[in-house]
Amino acid sequence: MILKKKICMIGSYAVGKTSLVRRFVKGIFSDHYLTTVGVKIDKKTIIIDSWTVDLLLWDLEGNGTLSSVKSTYLKNAAGYFLVADGAREATFTDALSLQKEVEALLGKVPFVLLLNKYDLTNQWSISPETIAELKTQGWSVLYTSAKDGLGVEEAFTLLTQKLLEV
Repeated sequence: MILKKKICMIGSYAVGKTSLVRRFVKGIFSDHYLTTVGVKIDKKTIIIDSWTVDLLLWDLEGNGTLSSVKSTYLKNAAGYFLVADGAREATFTDALSLQKEVEALLGKVPFVLLLNKYDLTNQWSISPETIAELKTQGWSVLYTSAKDGLGVEEAFTLLTQKLLEV
């Protein structure tokens, strides 16, 4: 059986949403910054257990709040990634705010917080204690690096597994 699931990539600008999708879908990374205007949609099929799942990946334009346009893009999302740049704490704060806004729109749907750019740990600004606190609240939090691929496949697999449990 083939399932289709819409997943949104949400977060501030330049946190690596587009790079994570490109790494997952095409297996590539580019240092060239590509600003997403509106939304960019990609697709990748993955197999988990006996399920074939077509993931429709909606990479939303980044900023710290949801606009009415972005709210429209979220419609019918089965789940989402909150993406923050671990070297820029403001993007983490934005992600926490965005999660509340998205939950108000979609209700409780599966999501995973991705702390991206883990290849820049020497510039990291989010404390392990802060992450541990979120995990005690039931959040799934993963460290990723679109540049070297760390955690990318695991992130998409984890969210897909959560979608199959719903």
